[in-house]
Amino acid sequence: MNYTKSIALFEEAKKYIPGGVNSPVRAFKSVGGTPLFIERGEGSRIFDADKNEYIEYVGSWGPHLFGHNPKFIIDALKSALENGTSFGAPTELEIKMAKIITELVPSIEKIRMVNSGTEATMSAIRAARGFTNRNKFIKFEGCYHGHADYFLIKAGSGALTFGVPTSPGVTAANAADTLVADYNYINSVKTLIHENKNEIAAIIIEPIAGNMGVVPASKEFLAELRDICTEEEIVLIFDEVMSGFRVAKGGAQEVYGIKPDMTTFGKIIGGGLPVGAFGGRKDIMDTLAPVGPVYQAGTLSGNPLAMSAGIAALTHIKENKNLYNILEEKSQYLEDGIKENMKKFNKSFAMNRVGSMSCLFFTDKKVDNFPSALTSDAPLYGKYFHKMLENGVYLAPSQFEAMFISTAHSKEDLDKTIEANYLSLRELL
Repeated sequence: MNYTKSIALFEEAKKYIPGGVNSPVRAFKSVGGTPLFIERGEGSRIFDADKNEYIEYVGSWGPHLFGHNPKFIIDALKSALENGTSFGAPTELEIKMAKIITELVPSIEKIRMVNSGTEATMSAIRAARGFTNRNKFIKFEGCYHGHADYFLIKAGSGALTFGVPTSPGVTAANAADTLVADYNYINSVKTLIHENKNEIAAIIIEPIAGNMGVVPASKEFLAELRDICTEEEIVLIFDEVMSGFRVAKGGAQEVYGIKPDMTTFGKIIGGGLPVGAFGGRKDIMDTLAPVGPVYQAGTLSGNPLAMSAGIAALTHIKENKNLYNILEEKSQYLEDGIKENMKKFNKSFAMNRVGSMSCLFFTDKKVDNFPSALTSDAPLYGKYFHKMLENGVYLAPSQFEAMFISTAHSKEDLDKTIEANYLSLRELL
């Protein structure tokens, strides 16, 4: 394929934008090569600046449940644009959005709109701290909750320790209140709680991790986590920025049948527009200003464009009773095809999938936490990524991200993807 224009655009971008990109994973550093500059998307396809066409499985990192540019979302946006883009004042749209989310996700009694997943998780932690009057919180190694300072923490010498900053600009003092536990390993949580008795405000977790590849928590692990949080009066936060409305109408909490105290969402609730939200129990949410003392604000929060697109997307989810069955069938079909290809090469690479989120790991070990995810052959994934590109399929430019299937992916798309997977593996293996 010809990438001449993308290469030229990347060189120009580097003169004005750090690294030439506005979010690091876009730079292709983990897979090598030059990032593709995308001109447009339509259904299951994207088209780059050199007019190359790809079957695409990134979907703006998850929110494009119905593919690119579905007509009902475009129509909603056009209608909203006629009335204005932002007022910095309440609109009825915000009430409609709050009502539909609380209806679809029963654990949420009240919800507040923000502008990104990072804002949502950051604000949820602040609310939990204000509600409990405690400072520390537990996160899990390998889970990503955005780029707020106190989330950019790694596990130090082991998971049972205070976190240490993973980025310059994050202070040791900030990291001191972040405790890091092992995903899917309940004893690491119990140890941290024992060592920090009555000091932990919240435990935040991706119930289906999507940023170390796709790694689901076990139901037993989440059930124990729920019990511990109830006993210790710790706020349990499900980060469903990726899994919310993606794996089920009620998100991962519906799949597992476990009710968190708070939940965070990302741009899937805006039909792909920049938006986020956090919500949960009424008593916790009512600590927020102007009702309570915990301050949180945003000029563009609940803006009419994101609300209109989001209402259209969530209404579509609500009214299409067979939506997740269709996504499951498509996702299972693709998984079966890839696994069948691996058999032909006597390989048993790990493939994790929950609903329409999946990930092929280049390791034969079971992947259920961050250390096991790291056993995947990332350089081999980089080669695989480029082979798939050559065969007309655009995947996430990182081993440690998810594939997302949409309703726009046809059987023909899936068959072409399975064939591309076979051809790519044949060359590599």
